[in-house]
Amino acid sequence: MNFERARFNMVEQQIRPWEVLDQDVLDLLMTVKREEFVPAAYKTLAFADIEIPIGCGQVMLKPVIEGKVLQALQLKRSDSVLEVGAGSGYFAALLAARTDWVRTVEIEPELARLAADNLARYGVANVIVEEGDAARGWSARAPYDVIVVSGGLPMLPQSLLAQLKVGGRLFAFVGEAPVMKARLVTCVAEGQFSSEDIFETVVPMLKNAQRNDEFRF
Repeated sequence: MNFERARFNMVEQQIRPWEVLDQDVLDLLMTVKREEFVPAAYKTLAFADIEIPIGCGQVMLKPVIEGKVLQALQLKRSDSVLEVGAGSGYFAALLAARTDWVRTVEIEPELARLAADNLARYGVANVIVEEGDAARGWSARAPYDVIVVSGGLPMLPQSLLAQLKVGGRLFAFVGEAPVMKARLVTCVAEGQFSSEDIFETVVPMLKNAQRNDEFRF
């Protein structure tokens, strides 16, 4: 398989037509090798417009969704990032390539090991992989410039929003099937937030993300 041709086709035929037009994002998706983070059994599907199983009932999101999230976040080199849900480590590698450092937290021990191994093998030095449940935030090194929630939440917890710096951005998939909102939240002042729904989609829910009084926005 010609991975470079497949990567080019992914960017030009899937991602760009879905209104991901930020050239820095497109260049990033051409640079970070997605196939290095895909389970061996699915290598030939690394660039397909599908979710790829990675174990523990979790998936790598579709490339178009990854591109839309990156474009919405407008990453800066000085940003500190919290990722909730490490998965295979691929999205952490994308984030790390454009920011100062990334802390990615994974509730599944098997996936935490997978992400750490993939990132180490790929030579990503500015990502810290930790095992735990960060659906309500992760206070170590908070507040953050950027928070990315890689799975669905029924609602956004206030504790997670509270860990954003003023000017910080949070991206999450909010709601439940059949329709979820891909939502960008910006902290505009201490304790004040603006929210924009970028697109509609459906992604797997975060493990332990249950509807209760702690989830609201």
